[in-house]
Amino acid sequence: MKKLSMDDLNRLSVEEFKETDKFPYVLILDDIRSMNNIGSVFRTSDAFKVEKVYLCGITATPPHREIQKTALGADETVTWEHVEDVVQLVKKLQAEGYIVAAVEQVENSVSLLDFQPEVNQKYAFVFGNEVFGVNQSVVEQADFCLEIPQYGTKHSLNISVTAGVVSWDFVSKVLRSL
Repeated sequence: MKKLSMDDLNRLSVEEFKETDKFPYVLILDDIRSMNNIGSVFRTSDAFKVEKVYLCGITATPPHREIQKTALGADETVTWEHVEDVVQLVKKLQAEGYIVAAVEQVENSVSLLDFQPEVNQKYAFVFGNEVFGVNQSVVEQADFCLEIPQYGTKHSLNISVTAGVVSWDFVSKVLRSL
């Protein structure tokens, strides 16, 4: 085995990436405090071809050096929008045909193990504040809540890790259904 060089990876250019079809999902970051987390989510969003990232509430927006530090340019490739009111955004996306999943530990949540995306359906995944999680009003408005099973002593994962796990799970299941 030999490590691949950047040329061997044959990555899309920024222009090609912006023009390519994306997977049918968006990520919503609500009241995320850490700009490093925001930048990491941008980088994950680029890797897994998200349609758009919505930055809500107090979530910082690019350009900012703390976001850029972890985004490594993905804040310039991934489409994003700041929306102040996350509940209004959720309602708007639902009206546009998205199924909205709050990623949160709640009663009757759907385990990521059991989540099976519907074919040709668009999804929106909501991630909440690092301390308080997804706002209860969003939990109530969402179509369902998605939970990542955890088997250790901790009760949560970092927001950027959670977004990566959910994005990869969604994309891999979509690809398997093609």
